[in-house]
Amino acid sequence: MAEQEYRQHRFTRPPGATEIFVVRHGESAPVVPGQPIPTTDGQDDPALAPDGHEQAQRVADRLADQALAALYVTPLQRTAQTAAPLAARLGLQPRVVPDLREVFLGEWEGGLFRQRVAELDPIAVRMFTEERWDVIPGAEATEAFATRVGTGIAAVVAAHPDQRVAVFVHGGVIGELLRQAVGGGRNWAFVGADNGSISHLVAKDGRWTIRRFNDTSHLADGYDQPATQPPASA
Repeated sequence: MAEQEYRQHRFTRPPGATEIFVVRHGESAPVVPGQPIPTTDGQDDPALAPDGHEQAQRVADRLADQALAALYVTPLQRTAQTAAPLAARLGLQPRVVPDLREVFLGEWEGGLFRQRVAELDPIAVRMFTEERWDVIPGAEATEAFATRVGTGIAAVVAAHPDQRVAVFVHGGVIGELLRQAVGGGRNWAFVGADNGSISHLVAKDGRWTIRRFNDTSHLADGYDQPATQPPASA
């Protein structure tokens, strides 16, 4: 008589849970002093750079066989452009979730955010130290940002029990989602999610499991960023 075996098992989605692939948009167009940036509702809305379009294709290659029930994007075009190759392959129309748009950067919209961070502006240094976006003059309050991101992702979860979806969003939003998933603490946006990266969350009854963070194995040439990269915003 064979002995009883108790083997290790791989993770399986709990009944009623929602799996979410959280994708950061591809690299957006560079900021060039003196050249205006497109805006939507007062927020910077640049298109993808050529490398960003390549990253979008690689995301599509990675997720095309994942039995996705829906795709979600924000009102900012870089997320829609990143989702476009996967949407075309799957025949899905991405749904827009305004609450998942990037954190509003106040007086540092218009491309100033990247410039101020690169110059190590004292306010940028304080932002890194305190891990708060709202030290920037006129920026969205941290609590307000957290509330709307929570509202946006809760709507996605409620619409897809027992399903898997992909949500194309922004670096600051990914950081906030992960902060909420672990129950508070540091702002994960200041850890930094790479352009085109995939994080993997599972949600059920208000409880979250983080399966992956910042997976870039589908991107070209290892796609490692320097350790001194600025926070993943914009």
